[in-house]
Amino acid sequence: MKSVFRMLPAAGIVLAVALAGLPAGAQPQQQAAPTLKPGSPAAIAAAKEILAMKNASAMYANAVPNIVQQTKDTLLQTNLNYQKDLNEVAVIVAQKLAGREKEIGDGMAQIYANEFTEQELKDLVTFYKSPLGQKLLASEPRAIQFSMSYMNQWAQQFAEIVNGEFRAEMRKRGKQI
Repeated sequence: MKSVFRMLPAAGIVLAVALAGLPAGAQPQQQAAPTLKPGSPAAIAAAKEILAMKNASAMYANAVPNIVQQTKDTLLQTNLNYQKDLNEVAVIVAQKLAGREKEIGDGMAQIYANEFTEQELKDLVTFYKSPLGQKLLASEPRAIQFSMSYMNQWAQQFAEIVNGEFRAEMRKRGKQI
């Protein structure tokens, strides 16, 4: 799990964690992905190297089985009488689509190639191979984890302050809550 933090900014992690527990139908609609211009082969190769150094594949390694499971669970909600069949079909579908998660890595490389020039990507590869880059790769997951913990703690404490302010304002109106 630590390697996941190498790829996502803190806000993205919070969103991913928040959405992870929601049923597929309850998740907000995603905006369509922007049209990407094709990156040069060298830019794509550098982007893939960066993603490999960041162990980005850990983020989506279980995408296919997880989506198969979510789909099966959703179908089961309205087709309980087909539980046995849907369980058997889920295995077949997961086997048939195994490996498709690699498409995510290809898409991520294309996104990097759109966000950075070929030279910038090569410079990033050089940076990540440097001692400071290696330290960043090793330390950033922990720094993000601690940052998220701090944000959660702050939010809980601040929520108590906000709650107190609501109560005080309501008392001014003669209402106890």
